[in-house]
Amino acid sequence: MKILALDTSASPVSAALLSDGELAGEFFLNIKTTHSQTLMPIVDTLLKTTDTNIDDVDIFAVNAGPGSFTGVRIGVSTIKGLSMPLDKPCASVSTLESMAYNMPYFHGIACCVMDARCSQIYNALFMLGKGNVERITADRALSINELLSDLEYYDDDIYLVGDGASICYNAYSGKLDNIILVPENIRYQRAYGTAKAAERLACHNGLCTSAALQPLYLRLPQAERELKAKLAQQKSNW
Repeated sequence: MKILALDTSASPVSAALLSDGELAGEFFLNIKTTHSQTLMPIVDTLLKTTDTNIDDVDIFAVNAGPGSFTGVRIGVSTIKGLSMPLDKPCASVSTLESMAYNMPYFHGIACCVMDARCSQIYNALFMLGKGNVERITADRALSINELLSDLEYYDDDIYLVGDGASICYNAYSGKLDNIILVPENIRYQRAYGTAKAAERLACHNGLCTSAALQPLYLRLPQAERELKAKLAQQKSNW
């Protein structure tokens, strides 16, 4: 089984090909370039260098959110475009869960955090150990202080991972003794983790059609939030 996976949920962009459970190839860039410019050249190079025809891909996977609204839309629309003509199934993967799959042989809790701006983070917790990844919480949007209150209940080692990891590490240093900032090479979401999460979805009948694949947002885009606030203010003035 071949799984082509993409991640465009934040500043880095990556593509990975999993073949019968093994990583056949992966490209990762973190150069702040627009994903619409870099994604398809990466995919094309990945398929060529692994001698893989797009028709041979069995599952098309993507980090469908949370993340950058524009980035998530680019990744989802690309996977829909690649899979639909071939009538192949898709895997809608949580960006936060994909991070945990980069470190399944750690022992403790993966605290996956993305910077959601406006003093908020996207977060989910996962228990790691013996190659397994088990979800503890749902994906959620909350403040850094709210997450701190949650983490105070755990005695296990807590591994901070994601583009919000350093922010949380600096905020929690001196307050939590069991937090660990993971090395940069596994700190950011990568398409390898997306592919491994998709592999699990395939085993549990969790795949979807390309038509059903949609971005997964935990909150409204900024423009919609501002419009909602403006309408609420106007209503209060009536």
